[in-house]
Amino acid sequence: MSTIRVAVIDDHAVVREGIRRVLEGEPGVVIVGEGKDGDEALLLAERGGIDVLVMDVAMPGRTGIEVAAELQRRGDPVRILVLSMYDQPEYVLESVRAGARGYLLKDSPPAELRKAVRTIHAGDQYFPPNIAARLTDAVRSDPPPKATDVLTPREKEVLGGIAAGETNKQIAARLGISHRTVETHRESLMAKLDVRTVAGLTKLALEEGL
Repeated sequence: MSTIRVAVIDDHAVVREGIRRVLEGEPGVVIVGEGKDGDEALLLAERGGIDVLVMDVAMPGRTGIEVAAELQRRGDPVRILVLSMYDQPEYVLESVRAGARGYLLKDSPPAELRKAVRTIHAGDQYFPPNIAARLTDAVRSDPPPKATDVLTPREKEVLGGIAAGETNKQIAARLGISHRTVETHRESLMAKLDVRTVAGLTKLALEEGL
């Protein structure tokens, strides 16, 4: 039996401890790292040695969806299992688009979490019936594609701030992130949207209702 190396990312220590206890009781599963936010998740992934990343969606700073999208952009082979308290269709759809291989709710039975980790590690996807139904609903109601569909939720929030005339400092304070992180998001926005000026970003944001 091959070893499955798992990292757990959640901003609540008690949740991380619970996940650790559930997974460490499974033969062949080893917890190789923990983190409390998206930045720590990226650092762990950069160090390598992780097969499956079990990660929350809503965290301080970078969201789980943003982390998944960044890892996908980098071509990182780590497989992502989202473990969230949210079952809204848009969260499920955005997670899948960002590269998540599975999605579970935090009230799922321990056995299902262990099964999901094994399934994802084997190269398959894992969406229990209730989540698969949410994903189907999201796809059916998905509006026509927009230029901003390539952006992460956080990038859209930054773009909205730019369109509203906020400075980087004001955007950082409103979102609870660093000034440097806002600058990074601004650079990413311009690259993804192929827009090189603040005026161009503002025009696009207004056209797309942001």
